[in-house]
Amino acid sequence: MTGAETSDAARTGRAAPPSRGRLSVAETGLLALAVLGVTATAPLAASAQAPALAIAFWRNAAGSAVLLGGLALRRGERRRGERRRGERRRGGRAARLSLLSGVFLAAHFATWIPSLTMTSVAASTALVCATPLWSGLLARVRGARLGRRVWAGMALALSGVLLIGGADFTTSPRALTGDALALTGALCMAAYLAVGESVRSAVDTATYAATTYAAAAVALLVTCLVSGSALFGYSGRTWLLLAALTVCGQLIGHTLFNRALTRLSGHSVATLTLLEVPGAALLAAVWLGQTPPPAVAAGIAVVLLGVYVTLSVPAARGRRGGAEGGLNRGAARR
Repeated sequence: MTGAETSDAARTGRAAPPSRGRLSVAETGLLALAVLGVTATAPLAASAQAPALAIAFWRNAAGSAVLLGGLALRRGERRRGERRRGERRRGGRAARLSLLSGVFLAAHFATWIPSLTMTSVAASTALVCATPLWSGLLARVRGARLGRRVWAGMALALSGVLLIGGADFTTSPRALTGDALALTGALCMAAYLAVGESVRSAVDTATYAATTYAAAAVALLVTCLVSGSALFGYSGRTWLLLAALTVCGQLIGHTLFNRALTRLSGHSVATLTLLEVPGAALLAAVWLGQTPPPAVAAGIAVVLLGVYVTLSVPAARGRRGGAEGGLNRGAARR
């Protein structure tokens, strides 16, 4: 990145155009670990005997507590003179955006989870998987030119998800409301990733994730209190499942995806999250001995192909000349 690009980014308040470069083997491995983390969340959440919104609250609250504790220890060892000039000013804007990101994350949980009880699980899952398309539209609004191959790859991955889920849409008023909530949940997740893409060029992963999860936890706490969702009184087994959900879903899954936003665009990360669907099918085959039917196996192959097509496209150029998308997202602070 040139000095002129850095100065322009500081003046406009936008992230500087990223440098080009392929993901390393280690970075690819971390993304695979993130996919495994979020893949494990569905069976863990389904096994926990607690209200859905309360589960969402506790995973965010516990995740932020762990990260905030680590940040406190790190900052206690850090010398004051190590702070770069202008970091506080950038930190204020980044903090506000991180809080906004947390609100979008909370809104994702608060809209999608209730939709599971209003429409079919297959329809809800299929609609919430529209996140990559929302992310692509948001990127287009922000000036990125994604290209036909990126759109084709995202559409291909989504078709594989539909093939796996065999979505069952109904037309009752309650089901339509549930469908709308799931689609809103997808939009909120896309907004969460888009804001994170802007913030992650100036804030390290732990700080961003801790702030975002804390904001989501506060918003979800209010939602739980308003809806009357019980926050305590669970069995010891449920608390253990919530702890495992925090580790897998928040500390590994979401946090590593947030880390990836320094190298990948929001719509690319959104496409990667679709691997959770075939991942769950493969875990069921390995852990439960449930051999997937041919349609599911075909759907897994289609999702993988769609993700590959999306992420293998060279970085597109935005209106301001910044790179967007593909595997060529620039390195920022880790």
